[in-house]
Amino acid sequence: MEIKPFAVEEWMNEYETGARYNIAETCVDSISLDELFELSGMDRDEFFSAISGKRLTYGDIYGSKELLDGISKLYRDIKSSEIVPTHGAAGANHHVFYSLVSAGDRVISIMPTYQQLYSIPESLGATVDIIKLRSENGYLPDIDEIEALVKPNTKMICINNPNNPTGAVMPEEMLERIVQIARRSGAYLLCDEVYRHLTQQDGWSVSVADIYEKGISVSSMSKVFSLAGIRMGWIATKDEDALRSFRSHRDYDLISCGVIDDAIASLALKAKDKILARNRGIIRGNLSVLDNWIKNNPHFSYVKPQAGTTALVYYDFDIPSYEFCSRLYKETGAFVTPGDCFDEKYSFRIGYGSDPDTLLSGLEAITEFSKSL
Repeated sequence: MEIKPFAVEEWMNEYETGARYNIAETCVDSISLDELFELSGMDRDEFFSAISGKRLTYGDIYGSKELLDGISKLYRDIKSSEIVPTHGAAGANHHVFYSLVSAGDRVISIMPTYQQLYSIPESLGATVDIIKLRSENGYLPDIDEIEALVKPNTKMICINNPNNPTGAVMPEEMLERIVQIARRSGAYLLCDEVYRHLTQQDGWSVSVADIYEKGISVSSMSKVFSLAGIRMGWIATKDEDALRSFRSHRDYDLISCGVIDDAIASLALKAKDKILARNRGIIRGNLSVLDNWIKNNPHFSYVKPQAGTTALVYYDFDIPSYEFCSRLYKETGAFVTPGDCFDEKYSFRIGYGSDPDTLLSGLEAITEFSKSL
């Protein structure tokens, strides 16, 4: 199988560890086990005693009851039996395509988004039609364009809500219209929902798995719950054929998730309200900081994100984004992601989920760097 290099991940792999001001990170400020114990009210000694005595077998092949019940509570109408745990959301996305898409299928995806959503089906021999998200439309897809692209052999429509890298959010009415299009053709609707619930406004965040019988939700503990280190993700869907395929293919590439990861994720899901309150507080405060910075730095502009942890920031300097971001990193230690990783020129993706001091220092570094341009 041939697949295009994963531009975002290659960039992150090369530079993330040595960054002085990491404002490329897309998770909300990561928490330690001690912080998780404090948020959850779990006794530290009790937890470690239970873990230390646990035999390190494969564990529950399809995930523990505590894990599956905790994930199901993130949806309105998804049962524990309709969830398939995976190794992170990256593993979930890959597993969905590997299980359902074949050479000759047609897949509709969007851009900019996480590259998995178009490069993996392309590598499997599917024809991938791209819908370009435009700033003038608030980075929301054109419904008429989706409808025009759907063919009788369209196997899947892929979306990302909230969007990475722009932070755009499709309202429920728009999702319902996309569901109607998918239903008419019998296509699956895959939605990467790793930033779901990280909203700037209070209220419920709808999932495609709740509103469409062939909707497939992918998410993880990484972004929303600040626990990327446990590599726990999942697929949620009501479609029985898809679930059978996921479980069958899972025997070849996944088998089970780690028992320690399962235990930590289960604990965090029990404390979901407190973790969400913490993380929404961080992103709402930090977005205000970023928004003020944009207003006071006329060389930079963006469409203000509505949710998630990332923004796509454009600049008016005549310098390619890889060069801009590389020089910024080497001269200041501030780390952001080139917009060209998302096929967006003269821009960079910034992550505003870090601790506030890191964000402020990183933005100040960009300001000083821009004076040299």
